[in-house]
Amino acid sequence: MDQVYIYDRVFEHCDFTTTELERGEYECCRFINCDFSKVDLSDFVFSECAFSGCNLSLANLGGSAFREVAFRDCKMLGLHFDTCNEFGLAFSFDNCIVNHSSFHKTRIRNTLFKDSLLHEVDFTDSDATEARFDCCDLARATFHHTILENADFHTSFNYAIDPEMNRVKHAVFSVNGLAGLLSKYDLDIRG
Repeated sequence: MDQVYIYDRVFEHCDFTTTELERGEYECCRFINCDFSKVDLSDFVFSECAFSGCNLSLANLGGSAFREVAFRDCKMLGLHFDTCNEFGLAFSFDNCIVNHSSFHKTRIRNTLFKDSLLHEVDFTDSDATEARFDCCDLARATFHHTILENADFHTSFNYAIDPEMNRVKHAVFSVNGLAGLLSKYDLDIRG
């Protein structure tokens, strides 16, 4: 099946649950207030694209490529970023709801998560070296054998990270977040 190449186009208020987005490569495109929920985005390529106010919940990302992609104000529930094409994988999340998603065994170095909800997100075995979690809610997120070296959590909250089970060398945490590093000990920590 032939794939299209789309460059520098704006898609606004498109409902891709009813109108199919052509499979192919999208470069420097903007998707504004579009609905991709439960859409099959497998093997799509998005390069230097921006998604604003979109719903991508439960979309199939198998083999899809996200290269320098920015997500802002998006609803992204239950996404499996661990099935994406790893080549050039780079994205950022600003004011997004990424709950119940998975980055299992995914290389997400230098990724910015800003003002986002990351409830029950799986970061197991991922490489989040130098990732920045800026004002994020990480309630029940899973960090196990995760590389968090030089990662920045100092403005985030509700995380539980076991320093013995994760690589946290030079990671940044706030004094208020220390309870999240000691949660396995069931201590009563008071401020």
